[in-house]
Amino acid sequence: MSIDLQSNRIVIPIFIATIIVIFLIYIPIVFPALFSSLVGSYSDTINNPFEFGHQALILIISNIIILGFGFAYYKQKLPTQLQNIIERVRSFEISKKTTIIVFIIIMGIYIGLSAPELFLDEALQWDDYIVLEMALELWPDGESDNPYVQEQNDRYVRMFLLDTSLNTFQNIKFLPFIASIAVVFFTYLLTTQICQKRFAGIISMIVLLQSSIFLKYDTIAVYENFWVLFYLISLYVLKKGWFLSPIFYILAVFSKAYVAPFFIMTLFSTYRSKISRKTKLAILLSYVVIITTAVVVIFTGETLYPKVFEIDPPSLILGFAATAFQFRSDLFILVMLLPVSIWLFILAKNRLKEADSILFLIFGTILAGPVLVMMTYFYEVLPYRLIPLIVFVAIGIGLFFSKRSKVS
Repeated sequence: MSIDLQSNRIVIPIFIATIIVIFLIYIPIVFPALFSSLVGSYSDTINNPFEFGHQALILIISNIIILGFGFAYYKQKLPTQLQNIIERVRSFEISKKTTIIVFIIIMGIYIGLSAPELFLDEALQWDDYIVLEMALELWPDGESDNPYVQEQNDRYVRMFLLDTSLNTFQNIKFLPFIASIAVVFFTYLLTTQICQKRFAGIISMIVLLQSSIFLKYDTIAVYENFWVLFYLISLYVLKKGWFLSPIFYILAVFSKAYVAPFFIMTLFSTYRSKISRKTKLAILLSYVVIITTAVVVIFTGETLYPKVFEIDPPSLILGFAATAFQFRSDLFILVMLLPVSIWLFILAKNRLKEADSILFLIFGTILAGPVLVMMTYFYEVLPYRLIPLIVFVAIGIGLFFSKRSKVS
């Protein structure tokens, strides 16, 4: 079997699965009442399940324009001058010195605009802060009959970091903000690692920083980004120092259990990475050990998680509707889901091997929310849980600029 044929056999099913879950998000945007009319509690009260949503036309028209333009570019049907401009932009690269300057400017603007949020009283911003406050008063030895407080204290790494932020830096928002800054940095690093283009990394940073969801939660202690950061690091170090990957993954899990199923995406990324077979096997075995250990700790200890499982298949569909609803303030990322996925499929077929890993990460992070609400009544789809998806879409957009110049 040729390498291309084997690659296509892997990429095509992933692409089809990704397109399906994207359309399951797009459908509630176009017809907001449709899924609720099929499986919702108030389905009998919905008169017209096919009534258009207020963002439906924007979504449809934007995708038609972007996909039409992209098809014309891919088939080289654009005017020659425009086609050449796009090729030059895709091939453009910046020097290391310029990259450092641009990076400092971007991060300086971001930090400067976001830093004042550190001095806002989170208790006045979020009602859930009172639960975190109660959990911190009991941390690390106290127990509570309140399941929401108990769930907070079961996230050992996250609580340790928040406690450190509060007691060492006298500001509970400080370390969450540092983690968000690091998320931006590792978004850049992952992009440049995949395509070896610094300009692509800068683009992915900008895309992430324009996200209203990311900017809304970047300094919030209740909905911190520790878990996102640790998971991104676990992906990045696969090539740099693979033995660190499961360590950072387990830190992510004990920051937020939501990330636990993400190991499947990590193993796929490992399989598709340009590393030796021996290293891939070592990573696989290390993850088996670390996941087994985590399962034992969770299910034999006094954690809340085994007590809140309650599988409800209809909730899977409602989970996609809830995910779509959370994107109402991040329309650019929502619109770009389909074009980016198609472009990643094209890149993967054209031998940018890690492109299919990003495609699979997009698929997995879309599916995670609906699967979560299907398996437990305790959680719901909240906007901050979409941040990993936003990161991978940002990387996917950055990979549009992955073309290498033919001139040495």
